[in-house]
Amino acid sequence: MTYTFLQQYWWFIVSLLGALLVFLLFVQGANSLVYSLGRTEDGQRKVLESTGRKWEITFTTLVTFGGAFFASFPLFYSTSFGGAYWLWMIILFSFVLQAVSYEFQHSRGNLLGTRTYRWFLILNGIVGPLLLGGAVATFFDGSNFVVQKAALTDLGAPVISRWANASAGLDALLDPWNLVFGLAVMFLARMLGILYIMNNVDDADIRSRGSVRLIGVTVPFLVLFLAFFVRLLVKDGYAVDAQTGLIVMEPMKYLYNFLAMPVLIVLTLVGVVLLLYGVVRTVVSPTYIRGIWPAGIGVVLVVLSLLLLAGWNGTAYYPSNADLQSSLTIANSCSSEFTLRTMFYVSLLVPVVVAYIAYVWRVMDRKR
Repeated sequence: MTYTFLQQYWWFIVSLLGALLVFLLFVQGANSLVYSLGRTEDGQRKVLESTGRKWEITFTTLVTFGGAFFASFPLFYSTSFGGAYWLWMIILFSFVLQAVSYEFQHSRGNLLGTRTYRWFLILNGIVGPLLLGGAVATFFDGSNFVVQKAALTDLGAPVISRWANASAGLDALLDPWNLVFGLAVMFLARMLGILYIMNNVDDADIRSRGSVRLIGVTVPFLVLFLAFFVRLLVKDGYAVDAQTGLIVMEPMKYLYNFLAMPVLIVLTLVGVVLLLYGVVRTVVSPTYIRGIWPAGIGVVLVVLSLLLLAGWNGTAYYPSNADLQSSLTIANSCSSEFTLRTMFYVSLLVPVVVAYIAYVWRVMDRKR
């Protein structure tokens, strides 16, 4: 295992965790439609009781994703989480609202009322996926930060990276393409949420309403995602010169990444087919309720491909719009070889963790 292999390996692991996180956003997607899927109080409680069984898995995956990034690529963690802290704090605060809402909306002596806590869940269902999608879009569109590793020796302010303006990350929302991808992720979460509820809640009214609303969220998702994807393939990308390590702009860099790594083309095409299959069959067949599984697998494959596209094949995965040479690559932002090697052996336990999650999932769903 060379140092280069370990760097590539850990980018794959981080990308896989990110892809799983996007799939698990079905919890947020379903919560954002609680009043639309559940026409009655009983229907709304069924939706929330269903997502309430799974929200902790989503939150745990979010924390694991951040932890893996911190351990394997600490410079990204300090740059993004430290500089763009308002963006990440809003995301985390929305997830805190989710946890509080599940805990207290039916508690005795609830001063805010059940509907207030349900609106907190709706807020998390909209803001969480939207801002997470916007944050991921900066992997392709860049952020405003500067990295100065020499500043580590400054005893007065030993800060390696800093944000180039006072927005603390909120400037990412000023880029319309970040918003386009954020909205696409939000609608995708709603798609997955509808498919999950139709599979998990045994209620004829909810399933019939879900089929109709599935069309209403699929169309805007396809428009937004295709617009972002096509623009991604034709835009200039951030390439790393193999000899000097300098960051240079390369026309259609991400298209060339696809062509250089045909396995990503296969993963993307298979993922898109599985996603559309799950949605279309759910809409046309009144008795088919397992669309969440092909669609979910498809989402994981597509998101995994996009994240690998951002970092592999000599690409800066976190570009800087303030200083091009401050852009982060897999090589210049990773942990030491000893750390990555030690973590490699720990990562061999991932299948055990996945098996445990699958077991817990089945136990939770024994009673609908």
